[in-house]
Amino acid sequence: MNYLVIGGSSGIGLALVKKLAAEGHQVFSASRQKGDLPENATYIALDVLEDISFLKDQLPDTLDGLAYCPGTINLKPFGRLTEEDFLLDYRVNVLGAVKVIQLLINKMKSAGNASIVLFSTVAAQTGMGFHASIAASKAAVEGLTVSLAAEFALTKVRVNAIAPSLTETPLAQNLIATPERKEASNKRHPLGRIGTAEELADAAEFLLSPKSAWMTGQILHIDGGMSSIRNF
Repeated sequence: MNYLVIGGSSGIGLALVKKLAAEGHQVFSASRQKGDLPENATYIALDVLEDISFLKDQLPDTLDGLAYCPGTINLKPFGRLTEEDFLLDYRVNVLGAVKVIQLLINKMKSAGNASIVLFSTVAAQTGMGFHASIAASKAAVEGLTVSLAAEFALTKVRVNAIAPSLTETPLAQNLIATPERKEASNKRHPLGRIGTAEELADAAEFLLSPKSAWMTGQILHIDGGMSSIRNF
């Protein structure tokens, strides 16, 4: 099968590329940097904030799955957030996904049973202080997910999203930079630890695969229980 991972150079995206490539799929990784890609993955230099029209010609005629993994972690008190902060989060998390999907949807329709996987955050539905900008953009991702799932259902293109809590990735390093910070983050989760990139990649792999062929319009909360459990 042919899969495209946007943001496949590090973190969850890279873990997903490695899993798909290890299974023998044709995997394309599009991101600003190449990262430590497996030899059988194809790298495409891409910045979602710039023109991406060339991407269409770099891919095969049919695309079985697309995972959009770029993200931002912009945590500030609400009063310190600027309009530019909100716009950047929205452009990376929402408009980047929109641009990619619009460009490649016909390739996915041609596949017959393609899957799109987007990424939200636990903070989109669970109120967390200092998350206004990222939560607003990721809530838009969830709205986009269910809307496109409805629109694409008859064309056999499924659309789902994963809403993780804090995950150990390069993007989150500032939040877990010391043993004390990491332990504090672990304790905030009902299961007693933050997530790993591989665990989130496992969920994305499932959603991309035929194993989830009867799933669309779903937001999967892979978050150590953060969104649904309260420890008293």
